[in-house]
Order: sequence, then structure tokens, then C-alpha cells
Amino acid sequence: MSSSSQFPLHHLNVVLIGYGHSGKTLHAPLIQSVSGLNLTHVVSSNEAKVKYDLPDIHVLKSAEEAFLLPEVDLVVIATPNDTHFELAKRALQAGKHVVVDKPFTSTTAEARELIELAKTQKKLLSVFHNRRWDSDFLTIKKLIETKELGELKQFESHFDRHRPNVKIRWKEQAARGGGILNDLGPHLIDQVLQLFGPPDSIQSDVETQRIGGEGNDYFHISMRYSKLRVILHSTSFASCETPRFVIHGTKASFVKYGLDTQEDSLKQGLLPKSIGFGRDSKDGTLSIINNGVETKKVIVSEVGDYANFYNEVKNSILNNSQNPVLPEQALAVIEILEQIN
Repeated sequence: MSSSSQFPLHHLNVVLIGYGHSGKTLHAPLIQSVSGLNLTHVVSSNEAKVKYDLPDIHVLKSAEEAFLLPEVDLVVIATPNDTHFELAKRALQAGKHVVVDKPFTSTTAEARELIELAKTQKKLLSVFHNRRWDSDFLTIKKLIETKELGELKQFESHFDRHRPNVKIRWKEQAARGGGILNDLGPHLIDQVLQLFGPPDSIQSDVETQRIGGEGNDYFHISMRYSKLRVILHSTSFASCETPRFVIHGTKASFVKYGLDTQEDSLKQGLLPKSIGFGRDSKDGTLSIINNGVETKKVIVSEVGDYANFYNEVKNSILNNSQNPVLPEQALAVIEILEQIN
């Protein structure tokens, strides 16, 4: 894959479509932190907001303007969920490489259409499943690979929050691809698929519990993998801290509290190259029982690295290396969401 930019082949010009929470907090700073990626344009209806943060960036009012720019190599789509398919399709048709924020699309049919179009256009298509680079997830992957837990029997992944009041925003409107299942579900599902592959069967309970709520705000998903049981859970009424991960195996158990810190760090204006970025403030605990005596061991968390996603996207385009998140993998997430919905 080659770049059409005015820069040498080790640079790519990037346009970011959307400057809401995801575009502003995650995509823009992560793109700018990667050497070889040149964020040149942002598509947004709020030029003042973009210029306040990024005074040297060109602000466009429509995506079509971005698609027509010959110097743009990569289009990043960070817009409401129900717009992902159409924008990605138009970007690919315009001959651009494309990164889509999660969830990939609203339906599996849309996802398959984009995958085939990207192959026809011979362009990279990737999905921003950034939580593959969470500190705690990287730690768990290592624990499983080293078999410190033995044969896994139960794996719980929680993303619980205290948000009992409904906010007026698209993420909480079911009609626009909102709801907590579409917001947090793709993160948890993608992580499990990376660890264990497709499940043998799925059971789910999804509900709207908040007064005045439109989109769902609770889910409890149970997946069967032979003898292993996987539970994915999220509530909006957690008034106390709940574990992020609870894992039981034949040799040991692992419990981890606290969320990955990278998003909060980015909100505070810290960048991936800042000292301590990606380091978890809470380590996990491994518990082992021998002859009725419990021994606990602190497991120091791996360093998280969201910027690695964009570094690998760059290398995939310029050096034909592995796409960090294959669209077929993102399609597998949508297939499960469709089963649940």
C-alpha cells in the first residue's frame, strides 16, 4: 500500500471526521503522538472548539470535502454509530484508507459490504478496538499465556459505573445506535474473542433500568466455552467499586479493580509519551491456596499503549505489515451484538 501524500512515503496525511468526545479525547491526541502520521484536517460543525485545541488544523464542514482532497491518505471516522457505515463506504470509494471507531457498523450486512469494498479498493480498513491495549487486559493475556492460573473455569469482565441519571446525548438514544450494549459491549466482547475465540453459545439479559431511559443501560452476557464460563456485565447503578476482572482457574484466582487510566490521562491533556502514561494505578492480586492456606501475590500491571494501534495502522499502510484490528475481527463482534439484540 502506498501513500498519495506530498510527504515522503514514511508520512501519511490524516483527516479526522468528528470532534466529539472520542475524536477530541482519543483519536486526535493519539494520531498526533505517532511519528509519521500528520493530522491535517478535522471535519466538525464546531470550528471554534477544534481551533481552540488544534490551532494549526484545517477545519472542514463536510466529509465530502475531505474525500475530495488528493493529499489525504487516511480517514478516521469518530462519529455517531449509525453514521459509520455510510462514511466508511464513501471514504473507501474515494480511495482512502479508513479507521472506524467501534462499533464497526450497525449490522453484519454493512460490515461485510465494507470488507469487500476495502478488498476491491485495496485499502486498509481497521476498527478502533483500543481496549486491546488496556493495561489490565495486557496483564491478563500474559497471565493466561504463562498458565499461572491453570485451566480457566470462570472469567468475569465488568464495566460498571454510577450513572443513574439519563443524559440527553446520542449515546443514550436507542434509535441512533446508542445504549450501553453498543457503547461498552464491543470493548468487552472484542477482548473475550481475542482471548478465547467464538463461544459455543450465548445467553444475555439486556435492560433499560433508568427512569426516562431510551437506550439500554444494563447487560449481563454469559458465554459457554466447553467447561469455561465467561460473564460480561455492565450496570449504571454501581454505587461501590466492583472488580474489573475476576478470573478463577485450577491453579489460582486473579482479581483486578480499577479501569485502565489512559482515557482519563488523555482527558487531562497528557500524551502517550508523558511520564507514567499507560501505567495502572491499581495492580491485580493473584490468590493461590495450598493445603488450605491462601497465598496472595501482587501482579504488577503491564503498561497500556493505545497509541500502538495507530502506530500499527501506519506500518500496515506503509510497510504492508499486519493490520492491528482486522475488519473480519470487528465483524465477529457485530455478529454477537446482533445475536444479543
